[in-house]
Amino acid sequence: MKYYDRLIFELSHPGRTGFSLPAGDSLPVPEIPAHLRRQGDTGLPEVSEVDVVRHYTNLSQMNFGVDTGFYPLGSCTMKYNPKINEEMANLPAFTGLHPLQPESTVKGAKTLIDGLDKALSEITGMKKFTFLPCAGAHGELTGLMLMREYHMARGDAARTKVIVPDSAHGTNPASAHVAGLDIIEVKSRPDGLVDVEDLKPLLGPEIAGIMMTNPNTLGLFEKEIGKIAALVHECGGLLYYDGANMNPMLGKVRPGDMGFDIMHINLHKTFSTPHGGGGPGSGPVGVSERVLPYLAIPVTSGFHGNFGVMVKAYAYILTLGRENLLMAGPLATLNANYIKESLKDLYKLPIPTVCKHEFVYDGLIDDGAREGVPGATTLDIAKRLLDYGYHAPTIYFPLLFHQALMIEPTETESKETLDAFIDVMRTIAEEAARDPEILRSAPHNAPIRRPDETEAARNPIVCWQPNA
Repeated sequence: MKYYDRLIFELSHPGRTGFSLPAGDSLPVPEIPAHLRRQGDTGLPEVSEVDVVRHYTNLSQMNFGVDTGFYPLGSCTMKYNPKINEEMANLPAFTGLHPLQPESTVKGAKTLIDGLDKALSEITGMKKFTFLPCAGAHGELTGLMLMREYHMARGDAARTKVIVPDSAHGTNPASAHVAGLDIIEVKSRPDGLVDVEDLKPLLGPEIAGIMMTNPNTLGLFEKEIGKIAALVHECGGLLYYDGANMNPMLGKVRPGDMGFDIMHINLHKTFSTPHGGGGPGSGPVGVSERVLPYLAIPVTSGFHGNFGVMVKAYAYILTLGRENLLMAGPLATLNANYIKESLKDLYKLPIPTVCKHEFVYDGLIDDGAREGVPGATTLDIAKRLLDYGYHAPTIYFPLLFHQALMIEPTETESKETLDAFIDVMRTIAEEAARDPEILRSAPHNAPIRRPDETEAARNPIVCWQPNA
């Protein structure tokens, strides 16, 4: 372990300081109740200024980000965020707003939200958006509540079930459950698409709607979406569009034109704000004409949701303009298919058709398994990628494949970046075939090796303790 890889407490030496402050004898000492006073030393580390600077600078360099390297995570979409978007969101006229100031004093912000509403409505084919939801899952819940209200207002209270494909994002059934709806699963065909024949007998007077992602979690476009929309509408249900995979649709097709009635958009995915580390997010919900009367009012929350994300999204749309925004989807699709085709001789491709913005391998063709020698797994591939300076792709999702490896390059990466990643993936496949132990013991040069991931999740150690 390098010296500055240690925790700041481990760099501490008694009597060492990194600051100099004037004596505070002349300042009044507040009367603090005895039961609120600390009984012992604060336990803060004693270090010099240079040690503090080097320590935290080193920590920042250990954190992988989209600004430091290629991020193939299937995260729909962890794309590069143009810095002009950050500059716009940091304008004092925006950051200085108070959520409770008079509406007459925030006309600029309202104009921006109105402009974003019009742009998203045009891009998606929806009639209007509400910006109340602060994240994608929050948007799903809002959309499902709109779905329930639509049916309740029509005196159709029996519609309490939502159909969810077996390939869906995990948030879909979770959101439906929170909304008080029962979940019915529809199966996928071997080609990864919704089985329309399995769907037909599920439809009836108790169906509130269906939740779908198109393209789906396998990165495949649901070619029979027109037929699915007709069947669901015929039985009286609505179609909900999970906008997590909206990226490749830009410039090609709109959810409204596919027959969807309600949708959410992950502004932080499709429209530029990288969402690593759990945020920030924004999940505005759009509706078709038939659901418009039930749209949440006001269309922004009392504190306007994550307004900074809206600013970035609007800046992204205005900067690209119509012509360049229409190129985003095709370029994301091109990049994904380029990687997929370049590695299919070494990695199992369970569905060998044209994908959209992401695709899924099912582990290695030759994982190095021999008699008495276990082979390399998808987890091993992910760990080995760290040694080569790449963030790992999404692994073991979707659950349709045992050794799933989901890769999503986005439209912002160059051919040179993709070629370098492809070369590393080929190297890893060759290592697995020759000596899988290289992968099973990876990473070899990361700050830490292989912690017990289950134990770390269930019993995280979040506070430093000496001699722990």
